[in-house]
Amino acid sequence: MRALLVVLVILNVIVLLGQVWPEGAPPFARIVNIVFLSGSLLYLIYQLKRK
Repeated sequence: MRALLVVLVILNVIVLLGQVWPEGAPPFARIVNIVFLSGSLLYLIYQLKRK
C-alpha cells in the first residue's frame, strides 16, 4: 500500500508541475494525468469500502 502512495505522490508532482508550468510539461503529460486520476479514484474507493 505504501508503494502505491509513493507512486501517486510522484504522479501528483508531475501533474502539478504541468499545471504550474505548462510549457515544461512532458509529451506524455496527458497519460500521466489520466493514470493519476484513475489511481487516486481507485485508491479512494478502496479506502471507503475498507472501513
